[in-house]
Amino acid sequence: MKALILAAGYATRLYPLTKEYPKPLLEVAGRPLIDYIVTKLQRVKEIDEILVVTNSKFVNKFRHWQENINSPKRISVVDDLTASHDNKLGAIGDIRFVIDKARLKDDLLVIGGDNLFDDGLDDFLSFVKTRTDSPVIGAFNIGDKLKAKKYGVVKLDAQNKIAVFQEKPAAPKSTLVAMCLYYFPKKCLGLIKEYMESKSDKHDATGFYIDWLKDKVPVYAFIFRGRWYDIGAPDFYEEANRSFRRKGG
Repeated sequence: MKALILAAGYATRLYPLTKEYPKPLLEVAGRPLIDYIVTKLQRVKEIDEILVVTNSKFVNKFRHWQENINSPKRISVVDDLTASHDNKLGAIGDIRFVIDKARLKDDLLVIGGDNLFDDGLDDFLSFVKTRTDSPVIGAFNIGDKLKAKKYGVVKLDAQNKIAVFQEKPAAPKSTLVAMCLYYFPKKCLGLIKEYMESKSDKHDATGFYIDWLKDKVPVYAFIFRGRWYDIGAPDFYEEANRSFRRKGG
């Protein structure tokens, strides 16, 4: 299995913090955000390589980070060759870019570089094994439909299969939201290319892809507990800092 950390965004909502510095390298409670993710991935024995996709603007900062992190697993930094928010590939574009460039043929675990949560990945991957050859996403019950409007909202059936997916809906059907955490079995990797070639817009958000994918193959969701922060705005970043300093990472 390969793991891919998405770190090619320009995080304009966090300016000026991220104007000249990538969001996944911002510190939370004294550690770069991305280090929390790498620590979880290092504990997964099935993963033999961690790929980090970034952009030309920030690639040297990630290479410097790569040189200084102690990891028993191979870490590869991939430049998606974009240099500004205006020509970014978006999350799905970056996943496809890495699949093509690295010629990936393994199962793929994708995680956002700004995804901060308590749980490890063992229970998630145990759930994956019970849903053989099916994509699985991470989900979190945010408990508030007003807050859910800012995310991809999922509604599940009795087997935790996604029945409905709404990307940033005006009227959410549940309070269960998608985290930026996806398992794609190797047999489904080609569907990303099919999706990209079938759409003329809306490639950026992974939610649109999951909504499309669920009509092609069964897609399941595993619900995480504990704390979860999607570091997309200054208030979420400050809240994560306070929480992780108080309770520990």
